Amino acid sequence: MVVCMRTTMNLPDGLVAQVRARAEASGRTVTSLVEEALRLLLEQKTVAVRYEPMPTDGGGGFLIDITDRDAVWDEHDGLR
Repeated sequence: MVVCMRTTMNLPDGLVAQVRARAEASGRTVTSLVEEALRLLLEQKTVAVRYEPMPTDGGGGFLIDITDRDAVWDEHDGLR
């Protein structure tokens, strides 16, 4: 037995208009189009991004004052 849940979503008018137009052009219902789009999105594998930690002096502090924007950019650009 297939159980479906009715739900209400707030979507931008322009997006809903695009979905309706795509559904009509392909001879499908809005529901089937949204269902397929959600399934495709949920099937995508997420890629974890790992960032290298900022260098420290070994004592847990930073080599630069991270509140000093120019120092941070100089470090980033290799000017230090």
